[in-house]
Amino acid sequence: MPTTSATNMDTLLSDIRTFVDNVLLPLEDDFREGGLSAITDGLREAREQVRANGWWCPQMDEAHGGMSLSLHDFGRLSEVLGRSPLGHLAFNCQAPDAGNMEILADHASDMQRARYLDPLLEGEVRSCFAMTEPENAGSNPKQLSTTAERTSTDDGQAFVLNGHKWFTTGADGSAFTIVMAVTHPEEDNPYQRASMLIVPMDSDGLEHVRRIPIMGEEGEGWLSHSELKFHDVTVPVDHLLGPAQHGFSIAQERLGPGRIHHCMRWIGICERAFEMMCERAATRELSPGTPLASKQTIQNWVAESRARIDAARLMVLDAAKTIDDEGARAARVDISTIKFFVADTLHDVLDHAIQVHGALGVTDDTLLSFWYRHERGASIYDGPSEVHKSVVARRIFKQYGIKL
Repeated sequence: MPTTSATNMDTLLSDIRTFVDNVLLPLEDDFREGGLSAITDGLREAREQVRANGWWCPQMDEAHGGMSLSLHDFGRLSEVLGRSPLGHLAFNCQAPDAGNMEILADHASDMQRARYLDPLLEGEVRSCFAMTEPENAGSNPKQLSTTAERTSTDDGQAFVLNGHKWFTTGADGSAFTIVMAVTHPEEDNPYQRASMLIVPMDSDGLEHVRRIPIMGEEGEGWLSHSELKFHDVTVPVDHLLGPAQHGFSIAQERLGPGRIHHCMRWIGICERAFEMMCERAATRELSPGTPLASKQTIQNWVAESRARIDAARLMVLDAAKTIDDEGARAARVDISTIKFFVADTLHDVLDHAIQVHGALGVTDDTLLSFWYRHERGASIYDGPSEVHKSVVARRIFKQYGIKL
């Protein structure tokens, strides 16, 4: 994708920052109190403004109605949107839809584009991605129990899908899901056993078991994670996404850029939490004339947070530039490094911000507790931090002649 000039990009980011602050942040009080359903009208109006401004689907190229930003530039934009929980949703670049759009754009047939990709690009529907299974360790994706057996039906060839998935983000209200399932169990190479299938959410035999409570919050719509079961779900052969047995390779295509998206969104959260922490420390008095900011511990937290956020940003944008220039494979160690480093930074900044707010920090009167609940999984989702640290360490030790 082309790179926007630095001047134009700075102007764009400034305009979008103003939009986020003036249009989205005012919706947050109602959102915190009543969830997404409480801001339906306001969010719809915000999305209409985004579209009118030409900011819709910024992660996609112009041929798909997007802005044709480089990954580096979209990363910078993602940080600005991350300042609000509503940012990415307002711009139609929220996960998991953003990743689904990307792989559908690259692999969908003409029929699949018309039926699934185009409505997704238009924001008419949402989608979800079903891969993680409660019975198997998510850290080892080769262990998939969900199967899709090809068979003959009265309507022609089809797959019969059976399995159990959970943490399917945004399944509540989605029009369809993309499912990772084992289609070739006899294959010696475990990475060639699975395929991706597009499955309408209203398919017979697809059971939406529940929205999984996250630290007590069940959530709704896009801001929820569901448990799904597939009981002999018939999936037409023409709903196979990409070539058979290429499920893992297609999944990898979305993981590298997706981690840039997530990490920059986390940095946006860090910046907002940092601002809240500093404001609280500057205005909260321990006694008349003695602000909380006068305490050395608070000063240390502020200085350390500032340094870590800035370091995290540079690391992520450097990884994004490598992906832009050389492809995701060249950046695979960088991608693992930013995944655990930025997640740790996010946890630390949020924890310090909550502590500075005192009792207020653990209430739902600010966004801090919301982010703490929803983003604690940053060290777990898309590969736990421990696995990513092992990837980095193995690459380093390989230079010293040690294979681990």
